[in-house]
Amino acid sequence: MHKDVASLDTVVSLENVEKAAKNLKGVIYKTPLLKNLWLSQTYNADIHLKREDLQVVRSYKIRGAYNKMCTLQRPEQSEWEIVCSSAGNHAQGVAYACQLLGIKGYIFMPANTPAQKVSKVRLFGKDMVEVILTGNTYDDTYKAARELCDSRGSTFIHPFDDLAIIEGQATVGLEVLKSADFNIDYLFMPIGGGGLASGVSSVFKQLSPHTKLIGVQPLGAPSMYKSIKEQKRQALETIESFVDGAAVKCPGELTFEICRELLDDIVLVPEGQVCEDLLKMYNEEGIVLEPAGTLTISALKSYAHEIEGKKVVCVISGSNNDITRMEDIKERAMQHQGLKHYFMVTFNQKPGALRAFVNRVLHPDDDIIHFQYIKKNNKEKGPVFVGIEVKQPHDVENIKYRMAEEGFAYEYLNGKQDFLNLLV
Repeated sequence: MHKDVASLDTVVSLENVEKAAKNLKGVIYKTPLLKNLWLSQTYNADIHLKREDLQVVRSYKIRGAYNKMCTLQRPEQSEWEIVCSSAGNHAQGVAYACQLLGIKGYIFMPANTPAQKVSKVRLFGKDMVEVILTGNTYDDTYKAARELCDSRGSTFIHPFDDLAIIEGQATVGLEVLKSADFNIDYLFMPIGGGGLASGVSSVFKQLSPHTKLIGVQPLGAPSMYKSIKEQKRQALETIESFVDGAAVKCPGELTFEICRELLDDIVLVPEGQVCEDLLKMYNEEGIVLEPAGTLTISALKSYAHEIEGKKVVCVISGSNNDITRMEDIKERAMQHQGLKHYFMVTFNQKPGALRAFVNRVLHPDDDIIHFQYIKKNNKEKGPVFVGIEVKQPHDVENIKYRMAEEGFAYEYLNGKQDFLNLLV
């Protein structure tokens, strides 16, 4: 996928990354690079986590935001303002930079942004920022932010497609290499718009060219993956927004060029796998992560054979998760594990149909977790939404077989997430 770094015009210079590190001195934490014993044992590898979830704004985004804003040439008028759009973490970084630098900021966020992220933006920005909630995705929000920015003549702070932003994010790579007392065989980085991956990959290709650079995107928002596969930057028509910190319809122009040239691979991770690993990290390690911050850990499963016996670093990008999302996270994890299954069932029009379903279709270990008549004014003839929890993933095939044997017509709903969101 990549070319020799010396041939690239788009590569970030180490000199500018070092300057960015100086700009950030006293503003950010130099987050630790910690070996994780549980993951190392699970994959029979030496796995270290770059803990950007411990950053001052609980993600790496402050690096790029502050580096960009502190190097801007201020206009002569006293009233100077910036505008940004973000799903959450970039917004927090910009808000904190606004407070530190005394700059007024208008911060656009999707209307469905978790409340925890919105409140943190207001906390970090204090009286220097105004939060505007609009649109359903980052791309919708971006358009609204640019319209305001253009109408007011403000300065736009892009979340990823800006060289100063990329240079700020690249300081993560510098810190990793300065902290590691070993040669890194594999480096896993999350990708939304590609700012972090562009910056860190540029640093590694110059200072640690033997390291395999692996980008990670959610399966439902594979914008960089598809653009690189087609060798053309393109926007996806729709995306799954669950991994909100990485749900971007189209990669940046600059980030696309850098990632296309420097990355060795991009791994797509199902959202259900992210949920499963997020819960494992909390239960096993006591580490609270957001979905985007879990991507690199989830990608290890796809590389299990290649990384065995190797030195591996995963960039943990953030921990801005809302506790109210935990039920949804558990639900998605169990569906991914094959332990929760949903059906739309048409019952036989004869007495005892429900009893037959319970006694003849279900096993004693199966548990009905959801039962809802869809046509509540005509329960005798309407379909029924049924949720069933099983002990083993393969048990669902027996349920399907017995429903067919007993004459129950059904539609299997797992995988139809938009529909399930309305019912569960």
